[in-house]
Amino acid sequence: MSLFSDYFIDNGEGTLHEIHSCPELMECIQQVGFLPLLESGIRSYNAEALMAEECRYTEFPDGSWEWPVWRWKGPVIKEGGCVYGKFFAGKAGFISRKWWPDFFNWRRSQYPAPEEGTIEDAILATLNEQGSLITRDLRNACGFTGSKMRSKFDGYVTRLQMACRIVTEDFVYPLDKHGREYGWGLSLLTTPEELLGMEACQCNHTPEESYQLMYDHLHQLLPRATEKQILKLLKPKIRR
Repeated sequence: MSLFSDYFIDNGEGTLHEIHSCPELMECIQQVGFLPLLESGIRSYNAEALMAEECRYTEFPDGSWEWPVWRWKGPVIKEGGCVYGKFFAGKAGFISRKWWPDFFNWRRSQYPAPEEGTIEDAILATLNEQGSLITRDLRNACGFTGSKMRSKFDGYVTRLQMACRIVTEDFVYPLDKHGREYGWGLSLLTTPEELLGMEACQCNHTPEESYQLMYDHLHQLLPRATEKQILKLLKPKIRR
């Protein structure tokens, strides 16, 4: 059995490999290539499921909480050699830099650039002009300021992430009066070209070759997953 398959074979009492630290999560992403953050529809195939017991979500009597994998997202993005965004059926996850060119190549072939004058085109134009913006500021810059506009705007941004046109650069946390970070964090969004550079997004394969390479990799990684489950990771539908 290959090393990366070891992470996701369940022995009936939990996965055979547990993650205890941020560096171990970074290593896992490099081994597996593609890793959803939370539930993916495939048993044990997400970062949270691989966490050791002491790294799981914990809520305290005073209402505060601790969730290491949530706090590790920013450092993993900045130091772990991967890309983060809502790539898997509209849900967030990590892709290693090694596999990013093929994923980028395939998704861009499936979802062409937004037509000029559309809302999605305006969102990308704003990001290209500013370099990066937290979600709230990007929403305001694009005129989505109404009380019921947040979810609609988030839908556009999710579709652009699925199409590999927007990625998360980092997470920004507000500070309390003691200078400590709190809350769930705000996504700092940018384009993959801005974050990684054009060269890191170049691929020598055709889109079809990229797709087949990724499919074969995931099939080996997840031998118990059905074809439908793997296709959902690679070929999700984007509602318009």
